Amino acid sequence: MGESRSEFEQSGAPAAEVGPRIKRASGMGRAEAWFVHLANLAVAVTGVIYALFRWWIGPVDEFSLSHPWQPTWQHLHVVTAPLLVFAMGLVWRGHVWRLLRSSLGRRRRSGWALLTAAVPMVLSGYLLQVSTEAFWRGLWTWTHVSTSSVWLLAYAGHQLTRRSR
Repeated sequence: MGESRSEFEQSGAPAAEVGPRIKRASGMGRAEAWFVHLANLAVAVTGVIYALFRWWIGPVDEFSLSHPWQPTWQHLHVVTAPLLVFAMGLVWRGHVWRLLRSSLGRRRRSGWALLTAAVPMVLSGYLLQVSTEAFWRGLWTWTHVSTSSVWLLAYAGHQLTRRSR
């Protein structure tokens, strides 16, 4: 009896070497995958909590402009965001680019959604930090929140699709 080949092996995309004689279809090592997951988690949690304080939990008294914890969560979000940008770069060649060139169909939709949300999400996050005019801050805020929402939904879908095979 011959060996059965996985969908990935049949696609023609080469599997990446992770360690001595260990190949992973995703092209990511275990440490890389964990770093990507933890970076996503850190940025998502800090971003959602910051948004809650900014738009739903108001000031604690009539003399405050914002909740006292709002700046802390904003700063944590801004500090953790570069970890996610680094994680995106870390998986670009071995995972994203390699699988985009393959004929592998599984998770391609969520991968494309992640790819198209990544650039405007990152750029709007940075532009939001340096914009001073109300129009531009509003535009970058809207862009950042909407593309971040797409990113989070696509990332969850990407992970759930992987586990349901």
